[in-house]
Order: sequence, then C-alpha cells, then structure tokens
Amino acid sequence: MKNNDFNRRTFLKTSLLGTAGALFANKMTGAESIKSIHAERKQGKIVRRKLGNTDLELPVVSFGVMRADNPNLAKAALDAGIEHFDTAHGYQNGNNEKMLGEVLKDYPRNSFTIATKVPSRNKEEFLKNLDISLERLQMDHVEILYSHAVSSRDQVLSEEVIDALKTAKSQGKTRYIGVSTHSNEPDVIQAVIDGGVHDVILVAYNFRQDHKDEMTRLIEEASKAGIGVVAMKTQAGGDLEADSGTKMPNQAALKWALNNPNVHTAIPGIINYDELNENMAVMNDLNLNKEEEDFLYAASFEEGLYCNGCQQCTETCRKQLPIPDMMRAYMYAYGYREVKKAKDELIARGIQDDPCKDCTDCTVKCKKGFKVPRKIADITRVAQVPDDFLV
Repeated sequence: MKNNDFNRRTFLKTSLLGTAGALFANKMTGAESIKSIHAERKQGKIVRRKLGNTDLELPVVSFGVMRADNPNLAKAALDAGIEHFDTAHGYQNGNNEKMLGEVLKDYPRNSFTIATKVPSRNKEEFLKNLDISLERLQMDHVEILYSHAVSSRDQVLSEEVIDALKTAKSQGKTRYIGVSTHSNEPDVIQAVIDGGVHDVILVAYNFRQDHKDEMTRLIEEASKAGIGVVAMKTQAGGDLEADSGTKMPNQAALKWALNNPNVHTAIPGIINYDELNENMAVMNDLNLNKEEEDFLYAASFEEGLYCNGCQQCTETCRKQLPIPDMMRAYMYAYGYREVKKAKDELIARGIQDDPCKDCTDCTVKCKKGFKVPRKIADITRVAQVPDDFLV
C-alpha cells in the first residue's frame, strides 16, 4: 500500500477534530522568521511588461493577496518592488480588502496599482458591491475591475454585466475592466477577444493544464488584440498530491508561466516572507535551470491536485454535482492549506455533507484520473468543521 493511500484512508477514519488537526498542522505550528527582503533579493534589473493596450507597465511578478492576512508582509512587498496587488470583494469575507486599505493608505497612490473582483449577478448588486470594496480599500478607484469567476461565453458577453463594468469605468471607479476565469478558460478568452470590450483578462495558466497548448495560442491572440493578460493558479494546485510531502517548487512553476512573453504579469499567492523572497527572485531572472526543467517534466505526468475544470465530470454525474468546484476546494485545503477557503467554496454551493454517500457506484469519468468519490468524501468533511478551528 502506498503511503499516500494510507494517509488518505487514515484521514477518512478520523474524527472531525482529528481531521482538523491533520489539515491545520501547517497553519497552527511554526512561526515564520522575519528576514530582510532586500538582503536576500537577487540583484539585477526587474523584468517589466506592458499590460496590453493599458498604460500600465508592471513587474512580471505581482502579489495575489487572497490568502495573505499580514499587513507587514504587504508592506515588505511594496518596499521590495512589488507594484500590483490583486484582491477580491469576497476574499476573507472582505477583510482582505480592509487589510490592504489600511496598508496602502500610507503610500502615495501612484506608487502601486490594485485590482479587485466582484461577482456579476446583476448590475445593481455589482455596483453596490464595488462601492463596498472601494470603501474597504479606502480608495475612490481601482486600476482594474474584474467580473469575477466567469466560466462561459454568455457570461463574458452578458449585456448587463458589460453595462455594469462600463458604468463603473465611466464613473471613474476603475481605469480598466476585465474578467477573471479559472474554468472553461479557452471559451472565455475567445469571447473576450471577440467582444472587444475588456481591457484585461485574469486567467488560470500553468504547466499542468491538459489544454496548455490551446491556452498558449489563445493568450497570444488576446495579447495581439491589445488585451492585458494576467496569470493566476501558476502553482498548479500547490503540493503535487495531498499528504505526499512533495512540494511544488514555486519558482519553477512561476517561471514556466512567465516564459510566455504574452503573459504580462502573474499574481502568485504569497502568505509568508519565504514565498515573497522566492517570487522576488523570479522578477530578475526567468531562466529555468536544468533541475527545474527536469522537475516540471516529471511533475507533468503526476495526477496532482489541479482540476482543469473541463466539466466532463458533471456531464457523467447522475446527480449533476459541481465537481470542478469541489475539486477546487480540495486543492485549496490540501494544496494551499487554506481550509477556511475550501469550506467557504463548499458552503457557497450548498454542500454540507458527502453527496456521494448514497451512490452504490460512480458514473463519473475524470480525464485526469482523479478518484472523484474519494476526494469528495475527503473534502466535504471540512464543511462540518466549526469555523473556530479554521485558522
């Protein structure tokens, strides 16, 4: 029996508190040693790229703030050369924007750029939530405003959503508008190109995507059309597999994405000073060494934690479950150790218990070979853990 399988099966037999302990160990133990960012940075010219037809020229590495809650880390990033910060209306129930607002109020407004993302249910709610976000950020505008988590052509080209974005832009509450997507990305990118409305697209892009060749082609087309391209999910799910102990080398995965010149900047999630140092080094040197190339090649054949969001599984599931969303929650918990975020993903979709427990057999076929019922059983237990245990 593989050690991986043993760990997973042990997890399934634990109590909820046991589950909490297993999942949260990395969050509850060990303190990050504060070190000088400047002392450990590689010296050299920072690689910068122009963001499409906007007037923004950014370092290739920006700050994905979603999982960060330390204001001193944000300050260190600013002082070390990070210029662009990416947050969203719903991150940490709004506390992510509040934290950034408290930090950035002490810096000149022209010394940084910021993007936030708002879900697009309807125009009125969209604009109301944008105002709430601006209040949290203590700003009158953001540089980039995204319609959040778009997954279809119809969503991209929705007249009401486009009207909401254009209204925000005309009111001076954002300089540029765009969409974010980490599901069905090729169709979304093509719709953005065809629509000719959006200035920027924030898109999942990493070396483990089954459709990475198609993504590379469409990203080039978007860039040629003058659309700014920002990459997320560059770490392809974090750890290669739950409890494997095989960590994703941040720099190698990030360099892979940024070696595409049509990716103008990336927003890797940064939660501690070590990760900040690693990402800052990439800003000066995008070359992959032999060890990194070998690892990426080998890792591309592993199952991993990254779900392509192809939707094939939902078509074969007799219950029509939102399996890609549950796989994303699994990735948050086991790859990124962000269990609260995983729980929020499940609760938002009305999942509070294992929906597969009464199925005698599974009809789902996963292109990546995920053992879907087992992963669903593992992750849905998290929905039952009290928030007090989710640090």
